[in-house]
Amino acid sequence: MAKTFINPERCKGCTLCITACPKKLIALSDKINSKGYHPATVTDESACIGCALCARMCPDCAITVEK
Repeated sequence: MAKTFINPERCKGCTLCITACPKKLIALSDKINSKGYHPATVTDESACIGCALCARMCPDCAITVEK
């Protein structure tokens, strides 16, 4: 099973990972990080297929996917 880690302090909420996820498992969080952005978060970790498209799309390298 894949594990997706999103560093909330590096994320600026650009939503590129949300559009890249083929399973639509990423959404913006209700919380705000120290920079004032709503970071992305994984909504259903168990449904992640580990494709890492979100990590490849992230311009801030805030996402890590481990298989």
